[in-house]
Amino acid sequence: MAVREALLASLIPGPGYGFQLHGALAVRTGGRRQVNVGQSYATLERAAKAKLIESAGATDDGLPLHRLTAVGRAAADAWLNGEDAPGADPWDETVDRVLIAASLPGIDASSIAAAEAQRWRERLAAAELDAGPTSVGAEPALASLARAADAARARAALDWLERAASAVASGPSLELVPSTERPRRGRRPSAAGRTADADAQPSAIA
Repeated sequence: MAVREALLASLIPGPGYGFQLHGALAVRTGGRRQVNVGQSYATLERAAKAKLIESAGATDDGLPLHRLTAVGRAAADAWLNGEDAPGADPWDETVDRVLIAASLPGIDASSIAAAEAQRWRERLAAAELDAGPTSVGAEPALASLARAADAARARAALDWLERAASAVASGPSLELVPSTERPRRGRRPSAAGRTADADAQPSAIA
């Protein structure tokens, strides 16, 4: 999963604290993604250094809150609109993007699913061009099998996207709001302001 982009998208509804955002990754992807809590915190720190997020004060009990900057919101929107993170797998990006979009209030998940389907139709069309040129050094029969695998994955993606679009359009609302539950064993920020509530158990999203 594009952890940074998913964390940024989770901040679209409003400010959140680190452990809340960490828990959101699992819940907003339907339990599909389990990210190490240390990775979530490290990603938030890098996002702050990159000016994608900024301080939004703190909760009443002292947990530092983060919010999107204008640059961060643009990055979150770009990801939701189909810009895959560098090195990310297109299938994983599609599934995570649609699930997270469906969980966010105010986001048109139907349009996002439709745009993803168009991209997979284009991938399918490219994979089905078996008469196309073979990469230098590739054995033709193996190259044909590789394209067949790409085509099969594109068809599977389109089948899933059809189901997802139906669920978004006609099923119960999939939108989620951040939980107000606090980390049980979280440490509060030090005098230097460093977030250190990463040793608690993940909270859910209600």
